[in-house]
Amino acid sequence: MNVKQAAYVLDLLEFFAAHQRPATLADISKHFGWPRSSTFNLLGTLTNRGFLYEPKARAGYYPAPIWAALINKIEDAQPIPRDIHGLLQTLVRETGETAVLAVASGAHALFVETVESPSSVRYAAQPGKRVPLHLTATGRALLSQMGADERAFILKKAVFDRFTPTTLMSAQEVQAEIESSRQRGWFPGNAEFTQDLGGVALPFTIAERNFALLVAGPSFRIGSRLEQIADAMRQHLDRYLGQRE
Repeated sequence: MNVKQAAYVLDLLEFFAAHQRPATLADISKHFGWPRSSTFNLLGTLTNRGFLYEPKARAGYYPAPIWAALINKIEDAQPIPRDIHGLLQTLVRETGETAVLAVASGAHALFVETVESPSSVRYAAQPGKRVPLHLTATGRALLSQMGADERAFILKKAVFDRFTPTTLMSAQEVQAEIESSRQRGWFPGNAEFTQDLGGVALPFTIAERNFALLVAGPSFRIGSRLEQIADAMRQHLDRYLGQRE
């Protein structure tokens, strides 16, 4: 389901984040190809609610500070673990690959904090990216933290399309891989969802919230180093969790 008006608001926020300057009705209508009447109504509604303002008369619209205030209140109630960005940066420096913090969101893993590899060939992972729980190392790490009934419900609803030659094609295969990964102590990714992508994921919990930590990169560079990367991740994650106690 994609509610058009809601999608327009999100598109508009991404537009301002990318351009970082006021934009007129004509600018926005032209950029998105939206009808001027629809654009006028959207901008008018957001302005009347205090979510947009005009820094200078007739010079264009820009998001108002109320967005930051609301987000801060939301984040205070369900915060990303403090200093997690520093942990991700450390892992990128040590491994040379992209590091991600993810949470479960329905049938997907949602990336909530990322630091990308400095390499020109790397795993591109922006905050807000979603990947299927049943088809990725990150997702299986999160599934492993769920109760048996919740996990079974998600896998029963999952669509097992083949994305790559290594895609797991049944709930039974996913369950078996989760058990194998638990015994191993880390969750490997073997290009099951994205061709030529490998990685390692570790599940962990803070304040009764479940997370997954991922380090991922091109298979040709990461494939022979999975166990080494897993050891480094465990070492740094244990140190990070110990400092929080």
